[in-house]
Amino acid sequence: MMARYRMLERTQASGRRAWQAIGHALNRPRIRISFDIDDTLACLPHHSPAEDSKLPDFIHRWLGEPLRSGTRALIRDLRRQGCSIWIYTSSGRTPSYIRRWLMLYGIRVDGVVNSDRHNQALTEHAFEKMPSKFPPAFDIDLHVDDSDGVRIEGDDHGFRVVVICPKDKSWAKKVLAAAGEVQAKLAPQHKPVVAVRRPETVASWRGLDRAN
Repeated sequence: MMARYRMLERTQASGRRAWQAIGHALNRPRIRISFDIDDTLACLPHHSPAEDSKLPDFIHRWLGEPLRSGTRALIRDLRRQGCSIWIYTSSGRTPSYIRRWLMLYGIRVDGVVNSDRHNQALTEHAFEKMPSKFPPAFDIDLHVDDSDGVRIEGDDHGFRVVVICPKDKSWAKKVLAAAGEVQAKLAPQHKPVVAVRRPETVASWRGLDRAN
């Protein structure tokens, strides 16, 4: 009997830890983060080193362009935090090109906004002067860019921008810190209402006791 109750205590403790982990995951907001390309993820060689790749250089020259060193680790860390990753560029690169380019480095993105999609979305908004980027149109919570002009647009139109210098070696830490701040600010707004039935562990064991 004593061994059975010890097993019951361990089961209950394990169940509490599992529910605590589920609660933390549900209460953590899933935010969208978008990245600019030129001078943000794709930098000139004298500004930033490029990510290593197992593919030959000529394949990258044909299918894509150099990717800023540290991008893969940053995207992995952001996904671990529950972030959704997007690309938001004012260039005419096609979504298929952008996805293929990043896949060469093992990076998957959840959404792509290029100049065409940007212009289509913003025709519905009455701007006196159309901003070069407008993340709220795509439910993007944080945008990463190298342009101070985009940051000023963010101040004017109420969206969050973290500016990254092409030569900044600590750029990934800056993005992670900004993402953490956004998650903390949005957490009260993102608390989901979830009706979940707790496992009836104790009742099951009591039923077992009565049966024996």
